Amino acid sequence: MKALAEAYQTACDRYPGDKLMLVSDIDGTIMDMRYLVMSVLQAYDQAHGTGHFIRLKPSDISVHENHIEQLLERLHIPAPTRQKVMDWYLDHRWREDMMLKSQRPFRGVLPMIRWFQLQPNTTIGLLTGRPERLRETTLRSLNEAGEPHQVIFDNDLLLMNPGDWDQDVETFKVAGLKQFREMGYRIFGMIDNEPRILEALARDEDNAECLLLHADTIFESRRSPMPTEIIQGKDYGLTELVPGEDALPRHVQLVWHGVNDPANLRQFIASGVYWAEIDVRDDPSGELILRHDSFETNPATPDEEWLIYADAITELTESGVCIKLDVKGGIDVLDRILESVASLQLADDRLWFNAEIESVGEDGFHKIRASHPDAIVQCPIGWLAPLLEAAPDEAHRILELLVGWGISRFSVNWDEEMARTMLKKLAKWGYEVNFYGVSDLEAFLEAVVLLPSSVTSDFNFPQWNYHGRGSGAGGKHLTVDRMPTTDIGR
Repeated sequence: MKALAEAYQTACDRYPGDKLMLVSDIDGTIMDMRYLVMSVLQAYDQAHGTGHFIRLKPSDISVHENHIEQLLERLHIPAPTRQKVMDWYLDHRWREDMMLKSQRPFRGVLPMIRWFQLQPNTTIGLLTGRPERLRETTLRSLNEAGEPHQVIFDNDLLLMNPGDWDQDVETFKVAGLKQFREMGYRIFGMIDNEPRILEALARDEDNAECLLLHADTIFESRRSPMPTEIIQGKDYGLTELVPGEDALPRHVQLVWHGVNDPANLRQFIASGVYWAEIDVRDDPSGELILRHDSFETNPATPDEEWLIYADAITELTESGVCIKLDVKGGIDVLDRILESVASLQLADDRLWFNAEIESVGEDGFHKIRASHPDAIVQCPIGWLAPLLEAAPDEAHRILELLVGWGISRFSVNWDEEMARTMLKKLAKWGYEVNFYGVSDLEAFLEAVVLLPSSVTSDFNFPQWNYHGRGSGAGGKHLTVDRMPTTDIGR
């Protein structure tokens, strides 16, 4: 991904205004074919009342989809049964229902494609050895997989083999890159998992400026020392691809989560992030402090250090940043926050209020909106996720009710299984969405490229020299050496 980022930047600098294209193969490059193999074999069991493949997992499959007879041997399938399984497999693997049911993208590949599709004058082309007769099913399965990531594959940018399976694939792919160029695209990179394809492309002098990338997954052609210009890798992570905060979409607001202690406050103020989230509650003596957890769930320790709310908000105000106030108490805490904010004469465009519905209730949200008509007012809606799936009209009615209370943004936990689906539905209805619970840099970038209204994160990103400590939830703080990993084969 680092090499791809450099190749893309070179193309942008060298050919400003040109239409740029990244080209990718599909099978073994975008789609993890182990899931197809597993699904077809398990469908054999279901159709024949057998149990040969009940416990088969993708990680058990290490052979190319064209050579599953080796897998059957390894699984000790009786010899008389193997041919029956092979006949079933070859007859069913490219049926539409099987393709739609079983194809899974490699981790990170669709966020990577989404990133490039967001860039100006940049698009993704697909160049596959699949025969032309599979066009409709191929596009449908790709776009179903891409939907949660807001990735759309264009029929006009999909080139498929005019022949049959394995027929002149190298010749077709060399010609395919030429065809994309004739369509007016300048190709800066090509990703494929088959060494023989990349070697054929490397021999074509027209590809001198095209970075050739080998997706080191499961491939059919012989592994041999490839030309040095072909870069091998197992990683599709955005971490190496996105150079830094300046490359992110400007209209996605970034929020530093849990600026609740002096060290985290110093880290935030020294950063380029404009929004600081502080958790405000009262301590046992009644003084407002910054602390994520309640004293009932997490009693104070003798050496615990927290910030006095009045001191922290004064420092944040004077630093010129924007402040997200997470109200951790009830109406009494909210009233005192509103009083302090009024005394500081903070403009609404620097203010953001977040509270649980059960914490401040309808009256509390009405108070916030009356005091600050142009501020962001938000509540988390994880509890609404099942209703969004089962009864979307009822969920929409509830959201409209909350808007009537003065709430202008809804917060969704990134770890929620339905997070991407929730964003799509809420955005379709015209609501603003904040993602929170975004743990590491890879997750942060995947969330940002979906273009929610905002993303709240700990900013524990040592790769960008950000060392956020987290909110102190559970009495724990993050260290600076946590590094995310992303693996194609995982």
